[in-house]
Amino acid sequence: MELFIIPLGTASAIPTRTRALSSVALERAGRLLLFDCGEGTQYRLMAAGLKPSRLEAVLITHFHGDHFYGLFGLLATLSMINRKQPLVVVGPQGLAQTVDQLPGLTPTERSYPIQYIELCEGFEQQVVLETTDYRVIARPLEHRTFTIGYRFEEKPRPGRLNAARAAALGVTDYAQLRALKEGRPVQVGKRWITPETVLSPPIPGRTFAYVADTRPCEAGIRLAEGVDLLYHEATFCQAQHRLAVERGHSTAREAAEVALQAGARRLLLGHFSARYEDPMPLVEEARSIFPETEAAEELKRYAIAKDLPWMIKAHATT
Repeated sequence: MELFIIPLGTASAIPTRTRALSSVALERAGRLLLFDCGEGTQYRLMAAGLKPSRLEAVLITHFHGDHFYGLFGLLATLSMINRKQPLVVVGPQGLAQTVDQLPGLTPTERSYPIQYIELCEGFEQQVVLETTDYRVIARPLEHRTFTIGYRFEEKPRPGRLNAARAAALGVTDYAQLRALKEGRPVQVGKRWITPETVLSPPIPGRTFAYVADTRPCEAGIRLAEGVDLLYHEATFCQAQHRLAVERGHSTAREAAEVALQAGARRLLLGHFSARYEDPMPLVEEARSIFPETEAAEELKRYAIAKDLPWMIKAHATT
């Protein structure tokens, strides 16, 4: 089952001719999670060949406009196409009141319900989304305003079935083989065969962290701990460190230090200041600390897989 990260917007504060405002899509099994929703995000979804109807959740980091203002148009479009299934929307406290009072987006006007999950200042960690296959964990970051970072974790999958070993133990029935594969013991005669007997070790789930608009902090490191891919803001080069501190942002070097301390496998930089038309100086700065670094390229698909080279990129459908 393929898992892709698709940066939709990598600009900081204001869009440029080549960069849209903050948003990153996660695509898994044809379903989507959206991290942040800057102005114009629904257009970027179309440009990436992603269908808004497949959204399961939108996760907002904070209420600065470059991360948030695109949400209203996207929600309105979902109603215009007559969405019926509920949508999860996660973000800071006040999110529901902000959305539900807008003309066209009131609960009685929308074609679908929204399940709001609001986080209050002072929280330490919370699972904000959980299915049978994955969970999303939130932690507070350190920005000029209350800001949230997110970690996506697939749940471990059962190991591969050793059919020959199962047959030697007398398990040949398809239903019993399936039960073992799903982690349930089966009875053969008077004996119970446990999954561990015929399965390889569980397959670890894939992980992704979205750490945007923050100073380097312990919570960011915890979110990124051991992840397969970390998307971390890198608004400035180290030469602008003082400005980064004043504005509550990170430098490329600091993003790399977070990735290194967290033991991440690879790093995608984003949220670039408009002063950097070419992000390579940021990438080079980060690579001096953490070599497995790239600048996020908008509308590209970054595959996450345990058994593949550090990153595979393919052009999205346009």
